[in-house]
This record gives sequence, C-alpha cells and structure tokens, in this order.
Amino acid sequence: MRGLLWLLTLAAAAVGLSLAARYNDGYVLFVLPPWRMEISLNLLLLLLAAGFVLLYLILRGVRNTLALPDKVREFRARRAREKAAAALADAMRLLYEGRYGHALKSAELAWRAEHAPGFAALIGQRAAHAMHDDEREAMWRERAHHFDNEVRAARLMTEAELALESRDFDAARAALDRLAASEGRHIAALRLSLRAEQGSGNWQEVLRLTKQLEKHKALTAEQAAPVRSRAHRELISQMGDPAQLVRYWNDMPAADRLDARLAIQAARTLSSTGGCAEAANLIEDFLDERWDSGVISVYADCEGGDTLARIAHAEKWLASHPRDEQLLLALGRLCRAQKLWGKAQSYLEASLAIRATRGAHVELAQLLDHLERPADADRHYRAAALI
Repeated sequence: MRGLLWLLTLAAAAVGLSLAARYNDGYVLFVLPPWRMEISLNLLLLLLAAGFVLLYLILRGVRNTLALPDKVREFRARRAREKAAAALADAMRLLYEGRYGHALKSAELAWRAEHAPGFAALIGQRAAHAMHDDEREAMWRERAHHFDNEVRAARLMTEAELALESRDFDAARAALDRLAASEGRHIAALRLSLRAEQGSGNWQEVLRLTKQLEKHKALTAEQAAPVRSRAHRELISQMGDPAQLVRYWNDMPAADRLDARLAIQAARTLSSTGGCAEAANLIEDFLDERWDSGVISVYADCEGGDTLARIAHAEKWLASHPRDEQLLLALGRLCRAQKLWGKAQSYLEASLAIRATRGAHVELAQLLDHLERPADADRHYRAAALI
C-alpha cells in the first residue's frame, strides 16, 4: 500500500513538472568571448539537478572508500565477538553434556578472546575438576581470581561446591564464610553450608541450618527430619553427663522427641553413663506417648535402678500390647535381673511362642543354665544359632 502511494506521488510530481516546463519559455545565455551559448531554463535546471546528484554520489563514494578500513576492522571485531560468544556457549553445553575435554578447549577459546573471561574460567575450573586434573584446575582457579569483581559470588560458590565434592569440608566452609561476608547467604549457599557442617561434624550448626532451610521452604519436613535426627544422635552420643543429656532432651522440639531411633540412642547413652533411672523415665515417657517395639527392646538394658518399678510399668503396657514379643522379652529380662525365675521363664517362653528371636532364645538358655537345666539350655542355644 505504501509503495502504491509513493508511485502515485511521483507520477503526480512528474505531471506537475512537465506542465510547468511546458509553459516556461525562459532561457539562459552564457557568454565567454568569443563564444556564446544559449540553453533553455528547463534544461539548465535539469542539468543542475543531475550535477548535484552526481556530486553527491562521488562524495559518498569517496567517504565510503576512506571509511573502508574502519568498517573492515569493525567487521572482524564483530566476527571475533560472535565466535567467542559461540565458544562460551559451547563450553557451557559441553560441560553439562559431560564432555569435559571439549569444554576445556571451548573455554580456552572464549578466555583468549576475552569474552566474559571470568565465566569462561569458572567453566574451565569445573571441567578440569571433573577430569581430576589438579594442575589445570588450579590454573583456571587463578584465572578466575583475576576477574573477582565480575564473578566473585559465582567463584566462591564454585569453590565451595568443588571442595564438597572433594570432601574438603574446611575449604568449603572457608569459601562460604567469605561469600557470607560480602554477599550474604542465599538458599543455595545455605544448602552447601549444611553439607559442609555435616561433613565437619558441627552438629549444632547443622540443627540451626536445617531449621533455617525448613523455614524458607528449602527443605520439606520429610527431608529435614532425618537430618535433625542424625544431628541429635551425634550430639547425644558425645554427652557424658546424664543431667546434661536430660536437659538437652527436654529442650528438644516435641516432634523430635517422638523419633524412635533418637529415643533408643538417648536411652543407651544414659545407661552407659550411669543414668539408668533417667533412661527408664525417658523410655516410659516415649512409650506412653507413642508405642514402638524397637524402643521397648532397650528398656531392660540398664542394670540397676528400680527394677521392680520397671516391671510394674511394663506389665501395664502388656495389658494394651499382649502379643508384643519385644515387650515380653523385656519383661523376661527384667524378671531375671530381679531373680523372679518363674516369671522370667514364663515371659521368655511367651515371647518365643509369638515369634522366635535369637535374643529370646539366648536369654532363656542363660536362665535355664542358671537353673541347672543344661539339656534345655543347649536346645535354646542351638535354636539361637540357627536364626
């Protein structure tokens, strides 16, 4: 549509000019003695217009010719930038494809072309690390340092990730601390910090980071629970004072105290440090809240304390869980410790009747040995060996 309008405009202008020229009888006389030249005014105007156009084209041609070297240089620079950008893109693609040798070559091309050299250095560092080429990894790390203002946060995150892959937890923590000092810690950095603290055995910090990540929805409750449980177990295993462990247990969140593995660890640690009564109370509180056969299995582990009170408490549970073989086994062990031989034998035989376990056979065999019934004891020892 636009072309048609221009065509109509040019046609109208041509008609207008031809009509104007038709009624123009003027002429121009040029005198240069002894010569004289007379031409029409219309021809002169046409010649002037043609001369102007010709002069414009000549000047434009001269200018373009003089600018040609600059244009060639600009063209070559543009081509070099395009090649460098393609090399950097190839380096990233090859790195994710796992073709680390080719990724190093492409990163080298981008680096030499000075196209985003900091990012090219990080790609080269990751590729060299994946190839376990320590020498080239150190070279690329040093190159990345030269462009710290450009890629500081990315460089520190890369160093932390690679250090964690190499299980150099101290180096990872150092890199993350420098990142926190200058950039703060975002979610990805907090996740790396959690891995570093787990590797270093800094379990108190693991608990803090887990809570922070769960708060920011970076960890689901299902993901956070085993991490917290492991941290609690490690901390509990390091405690040698029963009173300190009881305080720690009571300060834990209620949901964590319902972890059966954690309750078993705490009870065993209390028993090993002389806190038999505290271990019994812990297990009783746990089982009153939530029944777990694995927890009852450690109820009779501790030698000492008020054994009769534990027997009475366990017999209350038996009313609600009459067919729990672990509860019957624990009662048998407690009665044996209290020298209630008949009740002990009865509970152990009841446990075996529900499900034969090595522990129940061994306990009953030892009881029968004590009662000087070697033949029966040998039978249970053999049965235990077959399980």
